Amino acid sequence: MTTMEHDIRLEDYLDDKLQSTTDFDHLDTLLSSVEHQRSQLQSQLDDATAALAQARQSESDRQNALMAQIDEFQSLQSSIDVRLQIIASSDAPDEALKRLEAPMGQLRKVDLAYKYLLLLQDVAKLRQEARSHLPESPKQALEPYTKLKQLCLRLKELQNNADGAAVHLVNFVEGVTETLWDEMKATMSAELEAVLKARKWPNVDPDNAEVDEEWLGCFEKLIDLQVPEVLYSPTVVTLLPFEVMAQIFVKEFRFHFMSDKPTSAPQAIGAHCFPWFTALLEKWEDFLRDNFGGVLAARFAETGVGERMVYMDPVCGFITAMLPVVREKVRDTLEATRGDAAFLSSLMGQLMSFDETLRGGFAYDGGDDDVEEGWGGLTSEVLQDHFRTWLEAEKQFALERYQGIMKTQDARMIDYDFAGAGKTKPTFAAVRVTDLLKNVTTQYERVRRFSHKLRFLIDIQLTILDEYHDHLRGTLEAYLSITSTVGRAFGVTKEQIAALEGTGALETLCKVYGSADHVVNALKDWSNEEFFITMWEQLQSRAKVTEDQSNLAGGMSYDHVRNRTSAVVGTEDNDNGVLFDETIAAYSARRQTAQKLLSEALASSHHKIFRAYLHRAQWTTISDEVDNLAITAELDEPLRILKRDLDFLSRALGTAPFRRVWRQALEKLNDILWTEVLMSHKFTASGAAQFARDLTAIEGVVERYIPDGSSALGSLSDAVRLLNLPLEGEGMTLKKATDMVYTDNTEAKKMLEEVGVADGGLTAANARQILGRRVENAE
Repeated sequence: MTTMEHDIRLEDYLDDKLQSTTDFDHLDTLLSSVEHQRSQLQSQLDDATAALAQARQSESDRQNALMAQIDEFQSLQSSIDVRLQIIASSDAPDEALKRLEAPMGQLRKVDLAYKYLLLLQDVAKLRQEARSHLPESPKQALEPYTKLKQLCLRLKELQNNADGAAVHLVNFVEGVTETLWDEMKATMSAELEAVLKARKWPNVDPDNAEVDEEWLGCFEKLIDLQVPEVLYSPTVVTLLPFEVMAQIFVKEFRFHFMSDKPTSAPQAIGAHCFPWFTALLEKWEDFLRDNFGGVLAARFAETGVGERMVYMDPVCGFITAMLPVVREKVRDTLEATRGDAAFLSSLMGQLMSFDETLRGGFAYDGGDDDVEEGWGGLTSEVLQDHFRTWLEAEKQFALERYQGIMKTQDARMIDYDFAGAGKTKPTFAAVRVTDLLKNVTTQYERVRRFSHKLRFLIDIQLTILDEYHDHLRGTLEAYLSITSTVGRAFGVTKEQIAALEGTGALETLCKVYGSADHVVNALKDWSNEEFFITMWEQLQSRAKVTEDQSNLAGGMSYDHVRNRTSAVVGTEDNDNGVLFDETIAAYSARRQTAQKLLSEALASSHHKIFRAYLHRAQWTTISDEVDNLAITAELDEPLRILKRDLDFLSRALGTAPFRRVWRQALEKLNDILWTEVLMSHKFTASGAAQFARDLTAIEGVVERYIPDGSSALGSLSDAVRLLNLPLEGEGMTLKKATDMVYTDNTEAKKMLEEVGVADGGLTAANARQILGRRVENAE
């Protein structure tokens, strides 16, 4: 503070204190006060000066200490760097670490062992706690058991992550958990066993007996104990109360069917064992449902297993409890009859019937959620290990049966009684083969697994169909070798030629045609059956989604299945395909070939039998008698053979193929008579009338068997009408027709219309040729 500022302040102070004369009276007091204040200010100033000096000294000391610390740190850093260099060039640390490894390992083991002991202590506490609640409160016992179970699962999970460590610990905890569960079930089961014993189960009236409160209470507690197991188990769980109630029946089953009694024989399983089981279910069915159905519904109806009958229906629960001993019986039976193919076939049929009884009669679903497929039954379980054996046995049996069919005396004979008139008749062999195939279908149609069904279809049914197809093809090839010039050149026996005489050739071909037709129709009918439709849909679905084309089903490749069944397998054209496409095509080809050869055989026969008639040279005879003419003598034999062939084929072939075959044959006969009679000879009026009479006789024979069948001879019939124009008269005469036909085509057409043959296909050129065959025009 400057002197001037001090003076101003002093002046202001004095002005404030000495404002009047009276204030001078207190001047001493004022001076004393000022002196006192000065003393205080001086004292404060001295204190501040001392504090400042002390602070400066402290700062100086701290600065010195910091510098000392910096020097010490730098010295220490230098020392550390030196030591590091020494350590880097020395083996001492490694040796120290090695010496420490063993103690540290022991320390870790001790720590791990301590933790193990704590875990085992927890396991023991949980086990003891669960035991303490039984048998009074199974629900409370489930709480510590559930914790123990979760601990067991967690340990397994950790073990997997730790590459299988702590094997003994995990196994111990798992064993304790399983043992505890077994103890819990045994404790609760013992309570129900005591109740059942007191009520003399099963010596009660199933129609009138009612379950009392104690019995029902034990039943409910056992179900309560199993609720978590049922809800979370990936497999079917046998309900404990039914297992306890079924014990007496299991013992009875073993006594009757798994001892030294006659009913225990393997061959008696279908006659005694299965009927006993179904009779037992029928006896107790109403009793079980009436008394225990409500308990199961209350526990499981609103849960994830509410759709499974093994938990909702007491009868199905009882079946589940009884099935293990039946499985054991089936396994023993299979083992005792190993190698007996006939019995295995019979057993599989009995097993499938037994499964159907349980499924259909008692609504047993085996705990399977698949509604469409349903429970596979004991059959599926057996087929997992024995399908190939069963398939080979069925295949051997079927092939032996097929060979036996083909060796019977009447196998190659036509079965005229198979169908009525107008239907194609197969051979006895064809009928029996299709019956055999139907029986094979019944053997496997109840099998659940698709690959098994497809194997039966391809390995047995299609194999037999292929063999029979080869038989029919061989018959046609033998026929061709006998009837062809090349075949005769290689030698044909007299017996073979004699077999084709008369209707022999036609009969041989009809056998092939009728048999092939029968198989084709049978396969088409089967293709419309639900069983084969379902198989086709399953095959299509699998072919479209299967990536492994080398194993489409049952170890069979896509190409193999497609070649044996249908070319449209796995394509989008599945609506037009069936399982038997390839087989139907093969048999249809044999049928078509047989039909073609039938027409050719008839044509060849006609050419032979009409040979004498074709070379008759009496068409130019002159006679006044043109009415009531007798048939030409050379036509008697052809007419007889025509009638014979028509009669035979009308009985062997259906109406449609009969008409097709004869139409083709008659068209060729029409050509023969046109070329070798009409166009090869001259005709007088009486000769033309004779030819017309003969043609009418031929048409009459044909019409007798084939209504309107003579239309195949229509062009020849029109030509003969034109050939028979009279020499004179009021209508169209031979001369008038000749003049018109040679005028121009318009006149020729008009002439044909007047004669009434314009619609028969005759042209103006034909008309000129026909009219030129009359002797009168030649003259």
